[in-house]
Amino acid sequence: MYARRRHTYFAMMGTCIALFVLAWGVVRIWSVPAAVGMCVVAMVIPPVAAIVANRRGPDDRWWDAPSGDPKSDEWWDEMDGKQRR
Repeated sequence: MYARRRHTYFAMMGTCIALFVLAWGVVRIWSVPAAVGMCVVAMVIPPVAAIVANRRGPDDRWWDAPSGDPKSDEWWDEMDGKQRR
């Protein structure tokens, strides 16, 4: 799940960079409004990419959910400063 989100993030950010470069390197020669429109679209992509990359999947461990492995749970509790009962 993590690899898929990471690939999606980098694809979206690559698209964003490509839109900026194409807008001001190529498209502005023929149409400045189209180049500005491309930049507006590119401006929206990074926040959406961050949301997609940080979304928790159904199989991802949430920060306070026990994993079922006693040793791992003990280690996480120690890292979080929780006292074992």
